[in-house]
Amino acid sequence: MAEEAAGGGGLRRGAGERDEEVVAERGPGAAYHMFVLMEDLLDKLKLLSYEEEVLRRHNMRPLSRHYFALPTNPGEQFFMFCTLAAWLITKAGHPFEQPQEYDDPNAVISNVLSELRSFGRPVDFPPSKLKAGYGEQACYVLDCLAEEALKYTGFSWKRPAYPTEELEEEEITEDDAELTLNKLEEDVAEEESDNEENFIDLNVLKAQTYRSDMNDSAKHDEILQSTIDAAEWNLEVERVLPQLKVTVRTDNKDWRIHVDQMHQHKDGIESSLKETRGYLDKLHNEISRTLEKINSREKYINNQLEHLVQEYRSAQALLSEAKEKYQEGSGGVTERIRVLSEITEVLERVKQETEEKGSSMTDGAPLVKIKQALTKLKQETIQMDIQIGVMEHTLLQSKLKEKSNMTTDMHATMISEATIGAY
Repeated sequence: MAEEAAGGGGLRRGAGERDEEVVAERGPGAAYHMFVLMEDLLDKLKLLSYEEEVLRRHNMRPLSRHYFALPTNPGEQFFMFCTLAAWLITKAGHPFEQPQEYDDPNAVISNVLSELRSFGRPVDFPPSKLKAGYGEQACYVLDCLAEEALKYTGFSWKRPAYPTEELEEEEITEDDAELTLNKLEEDVAEEESDNEENFIDLNVLKAQTYRSDMNDSAKHDEILQSTIDAAEWNLEVERVLPQLKVTVRTDNKDWRIHVDQMHQHKDGIESSLKETRGYLDKLHNEISRTLEKINSREKYINNQLEHLVQEYRSAQALLSEAKEKYQEGSGGVTERIRVLSEITEVLERVKQETEEKGSSMTDGAPLVKIKQALTKLKQETIQMDIQIGVMEHTLLQSKLKEKSNMTTDMHATMISEATIGAY
């Protein structure tokens, strides 16, 4: 038995090594493929409304994003797997009896896999992989059944419709419009309120101008002649000139400012490009020469190592052939080991029966029991003979008594008749 246990451990180690080889052949991301399958499966179950039809009916908790991908509670996970598989098969149009907690797991798994094959899905793994209730195989089975259920319900995947975001229309302010006299007056008024300097209000200036025009129109018949000295006039102009300054605020949204910035950036790029073009050309030439050297060195190395590459390829081909032979031989060894285990079990059973028979043949207890039984039978036979004799004697006495009674009755009858005849 110890040898068999050791052999079983070796088989388990061999199976683990084969699984690692399969994962290595599939790629580094194969170990995480079941997490992707589980997330897709959860989305499909939500589309099929499994919360209302399964969880509430059986009083279960909702599944997590990695429920069947990681081992947590094998018994609970296997029951959840069987429940979901039966529900999905029913949703796919094939009636399937809901499994119970005390059903045979092998029978339930075989029924689920037969239904999966009836849908045309390949099953290239042993059924024992599903007994744990988690893993890539469990996620694969449930995902295939969910896809078949979605097909049966008429669900089809569509492209996502993203909501269109309505852009707020930028209100065209009067800042982008052409500069008018009224706008200029407003800007000047705002500038006067913000700036500490005292500027002349344009409205006041217009009112003064209007009044002066009215006075001039009233005196249209008079001849206008200046009586002010030119030097004093120039001094007054120089004194009032700072107050007559009109400032217009610059707006960053103005297209003219954008154009000026574009021209400035263009000039800066052109000036920088003149300096960097020489460096870039020099770098380009150096890179080209380096690439030529690398190509020539690569050709030289390939020519020198061509025979080694051929040997490597041939060794790789031999390795692939050896792997194929190993896989074929491992399959035959597994089958022979199974047959050997069956033969060993039969041999152990025959040995046990032989030992029991041998021990019963050498033991004298049965003979003693037989003698005791014979003695008991003799005693019982003697008792039965005595009882039979007693019963025969009793029967004989009863017969004799009955015969004597009958004789007595006959004599009495004859005497009575004789007496009657005499009279």
